[in-house]
Amino acid sequence: MSSHEAFWIDQDFDRERTPGGRGRYGQRVRRDLAAFADSWGDISPVAFACTAWRLATPPALDPGYVRWHRRVLEATCLASPWDGTLSARVRIVAPWPVALTSSRTWWHDRGWRDWPETFGQFLAPADQELAKHAHLRASLLAEAPIPFEQLPAAPNGPDDGDVVELARRAVTILTRELDDLIAPIIQRLEGAGPPRLHGPGER
Repeated sequence: MSSHEAFWIDQDFDRERTPGGRGRYGQRVRRDLAAFADSWGDISPVAFACTAWRLATPPALDPGYVRWHRRVLEATCLASPWDGTLSARVRIVAPWPVALTSSRTWWHDRGWRDWPETFGQFLAPADQELAKHAHLRASLLAEAPIPFEQLPAAPNGPDDGDVVELARRAVTILTRELDDLIAPIIQRLEGAGPPRLHGPGER
């Protein structure tokens, strides 16, 4: 993966962590076939694909079969309540907006802190840190329709074809579409560099 890739599938890790290389994700799908119950025989592939995605990502599978960039906090695929089409909802760590970085006059000596980072990963501050320091953690919420025409048709039931393989195909397509959607945003955020925080009295 490149440093600005937003989503990818870690096939090697998935196979290496199971006997016979059958894959953690395949095991999870077989164990949770009941999770697909509402999508069996559905004329639309969306519900089946959304369930396949949920089982491929934290917290259902951690580390996920699908991996994402350190700036991505969560990524959900869901059927639009408006017309049942496929939508994505992705929350992304972002720098403070320019309105806050152009001056510190709004700090009032509170020493505001941004996202904590450990080994390059953005983390929520610990309770101990929140008790001592003020934190302002900025994020972006991306919500967008996702093409679904290439998704595999939903099986008629747990015994209709290879459900695991169909789930993998659905997740592969969703991963590609989400990467296409979010990677340009990640590239822009990563290329922006750290914000310049001006001291009191500076403009």
